Amino acid sequence: MNISGIDHIELYVGDARQAAFYLCTAFGFEICGQGGPETGLEGGRSLLLRQGDIQVVLTTGLVPDHPATEYVRKHGDGVAVVGIGVDDVEAAYRDLTERGAEPVSPPREYATGGPGGRDHRVVVAEVSGFSDVTHRLVERHGSPKEFLPGAIEVTDPEPHADDKLLRTIDHLAICVPAGGLAPTAQYYVDVFGFTQIFEEYVEVGGQGMDSKVVQSPSGHVTFTLIEPDPQRRPGQIDNFLTWHAGAGVQHVAFGTDDIVKAVSTLGDKGVRFLGTPGTYYDTLEERVGHLDAPLDELRRLGVLVDRDHWGQLLQIFTESMHVRRTLFLEIIERRGALTFGSGNIKALYEAKQGELSGTTAG
Repeated sequence: MNISGIDHIELYVGDARQAAFYLCTAFGFEICGQGGPETGLEGGRSLLLRQGDIQVVLTTGLVPDHPATEYVRKHGDGVAVVGIGVDDVEAAYRDLTERGAEPVSPPREYATGGPGGRDHRVVVAEVSGFSDVTHRLVERHGSPKEFLPGAIEVTDPEPHADDKLLRTIDHLAICVPAGGLAPTAQYYVDVFGFTQIFEEYVEVGGQGMDSKVVQSPSGHVTFTLIEPDPQRRPGQIDNFLTWHAGAGVQHVAFGTDDIVKAVSTLGDKGVRFLGTPGTYYDTLEERVGHLDAPLDELRRLGVLVDRDHWGQLLQIFTESMHVRRTLFLEIIERRGALTFGSGNIKALYEAKQGELSGTTAG
């Protein structure tokens, strides 16, 4: 099974148009397609957003028994489906279910155009992931601008925004209840063939968390898995699990080629980022060495910096977009670094605690 990368993520939301307005106005996404009962999507309505290589689907249930309706009732707005690109859906679906993944929906083909309607062909199937999040296997043939031919109509195949601030989905961070970290990581190793590439225990202010990072052989699908330490004081991971009502995607990390430009532009558009303590920058160069960006700019914007054996990592986190204070976003620029900014976890914890207590700056 060859996993090429994250094809798309699908968020179940209470109001797809409202969520799209925010992502387009503040983050520079563009609506490139839509689907609903008139296109064969029974009981729900979806909008397709694009920027760079990122595809985000926003789906709202129109009837009580639609999966999005139930998901939003239980969890609030959040990532419900992670689409994974493969080169053979039928073989991948068979292999994954034989290895222990629960089948959700069998392979189905969407096609349109040309004789026989097969110029643009997309095959999808779904299997279990973690908690209420499923994985959609996606096999594409023909134009990469098509999404689900005959179900989600692409209205603007070429997004016209020249200034693409965000380029790709770097990774997803997933919170699981205490005791769920090891089996979740093992599930992706045993069933999906991922490799565990990193693990760490972090204690901050009496709170503690364990984390493991699993990654596909291609290196293009990466999940950072996090669980709280029940022996320590409850903290933000516990809050997420309570307010989200179980395991889920805590944040989506979008990769950029110029984080200083991206954060400055997004801030001007109204995006609120977690504040970083000013003392963080007083010894930054001592901790990470020569900086690849001006220190005064990093301080002004609140961008965090870490270094590994391969280079530097620059990152910043938004405040949560939702009333439950669950899902938030990360903007990340890799200047050679391959790891995940573990040196910045303490700063993130402090900033997130500030948001939850109502003292966040910025």
